[in-house]
Amino acid sequence: LKDIIVCGKTGTAENPQGEDHSVFNAFAPKDDAKIPVAVYVEHGKWGASYAAPIAGLIIEKYLTDTISYYKKWIEKRMLEQNLLDKN
Repeated sequence: LKDIIVCGKTGTAENPQGEDHSVFNAFAPKDDAKIPVAVYVEHGKWGASYAAPIAGLIIEKYLTDTISYYKKWIEKRMLEQNLLDKN
């Protein structure tokens, strides 16, 4: 995020019944944390695919009360996804 240092860790939770789950845990800002975030997206595959972008949107909206113009495409992409397991 512009001007906000976010500390976080992506992850993948294995799912023996289908696609793996996307995980991201974070807090921000780095030196004076105001928000902790844990995002778990079923069937999202990898943390960087869905959970981290969603967490970024949550953090930005909480700390700045807006989603920046440059993040609108991420917001749109996340809202349009259908991750229902096809298995």
